[in-house]
Amino acid sequence: MSILSKENILLNQQISSKTEAIKMTGKILVDKGYVKEDYIEEMLKREEIASTYMGNYIAIPHGTENAKSSVLESGLSVVQVPEGVDFGGGNIVKILIGIAGKNNEHLDILSKIAIVCSEEENVEKLVQANLEDEILQIFNEVN
Repeated sequence: MSILSKENILLNQQISSKTEAIKMTGKILVDKGYVKEDYIEEMLKREEIASTYMGNYIAIPHGTENAKSSVLESGLSVVQVPEGVDFGGGNIVKILIGIAGKNNEHLDILSKIAIVCSEEENVEKLVQANLEDEILQIFNEVN
C-alpha cells in the first residue's frame, strides 16, 4: 500500500472550521485503512495541545503519542482548501496533510513534507493544483 495515492487527495474543498478540516483529513486515513476510527479524536486532541499549523498555508494534523496503537499502516491524506480555513490567530491553511506513521516512519514522512513545503513555489502549486496527479508529482519529486 502506498503512503499517498490519488484516492487520498481531496481537491477544492470548502471548510468552515479547523475541527471540520482535521476530521476530513483524518476520515481519509480511516477510510483508506491507514488508521482506526479513534485516530481522528487523537488528531483533535493533538491540535488542542499545540497547533499543527506550520506556516506557509500548511497544516499537518496528526495524532498524539497515545494514537500510535491506532495506526495500522503509514499513510498520508491531502486536503486542498483554496479559499483557506482559519486555524486561529489569523493563520490561514490552504493545504492540510494528514499523517499516520507506523513505528518511527512519521519522522521520515515529516522530513519529506518539510522539504516539499519549505519552497513557496511548491506550496503555490499544491494550492493551485486541479488534478490529484499534480499533487502526487510534487511529493514524488522528493523521493
